[in-house]
Amino acid sequence: MALIGKLSTEVAIHSPAGKFFDLMAKKLHHVQNVCERVHATKLHEGDDWHCAGGGSVKHWTYVIDGKVTTCKETIESINEENKTVIYKLFDEDIDQHYKNFKLIFQVIENNSGGASVKWTVEYEKVNDDVEAPYGYMQYFDKCTKEMDAHLLEA
Repeated sequence: MALIGKLSTEVAIHSPAGKFFDLMAKKLHHVQNVCERVHATKLHEGDDWHCAGGGSVKHWTYVIDGKVTTCKETIESINEENKTVIYKLFDEDIDQHYKNFKLIFQVIENNSGGASVKWTVEYEKVNDDVEAPYGYMQYFDKCTKEMDAHLLEA
């Protein structure tokens, strides 16, 4: 069984692509107020929620597979042109299962004026007994739909 893997999911959205990207790249602290499975998030280190290059660390509490999970997160990079943000998740529950856990978020505009959100997780498990992070795909699907609905109301 491979220790290194990659999972992706793509979810169609109805809100404007730029608005959705701004939420994840510039207003990340609002996600806890929008998504049912996100219980809390706080700035752990630094003074900027959206500093790329590891300049700030956030602490997250959320639910995966019905279990409260905690980790820390930092933004590795933000590419506004491609509407892509790369996050690194680490510490606490993540480190119990994965040596590396990278989350790539991208908003993709299509030719018909619509858009979709693509979530990709690149991971390395600590051993063969650890399951691939399938629960995260369900989590991202549900959170994307909740954020989309919120942005349509705003």
